Amino acid sequence: MTLATIQLLIRRELGAIRREIEAYPDDESLWRTVPGTPNTGGTLALHLAGNLQHYFGAVLAKDGYVRNRDAEFARRNVSRTELLNGIDAALASVDKTIKKLKDADLAAPYPELVAKKKINTLVWLAHLATHLAYHLGQIDYHRRAATRDERGIDAVSVRELPEVP
Repeated sequence: MTLATIQLLIRRELGAIRREIEAYPDDESLWRTVPGTPNTGGTLALHLAGNLQHYFGAVLAKDGYVRNRDAEFARRNVSRTELLNGIDAALASVDKTIKKLKDADLAAPYPELVAKKKINTLVWLAHLATHLAYHLGQIDYHRRAATRDERGIDAVSVRELPEVP
């Protein structure tokens, strides 16, 4: 796996999260609680934006981003516009950081302990991509349940993967 592959997958998932947020009919439905689901679509969007900006921007690029993880789960009724701005900021942070990294950086330990352990940077970045995809699925489920709209948004689209020449 290379930095380009990680970037491709994260960009794809963030694009799908953008489509999910846009598919909610209104701001209120982003925050509607659904029995059996621990988080709303709005909460997950805040969490993912903060997560990526922290682990890519603050830790790897040292861009000064300061994460407030508790607020990611405590804030409510944030507008769709603000959520989309957060997703855009996360994408910009990932892109900017990956431009600064080299494939050789992937073999080094990630510069911050993760669960009190040293983790290989490649493994950690792959984890972040799969974490993003996991929560994308939760947002998709929440949107469908909260709005009673069963239509999909082509999340985790194979069509977005590049074809081998």
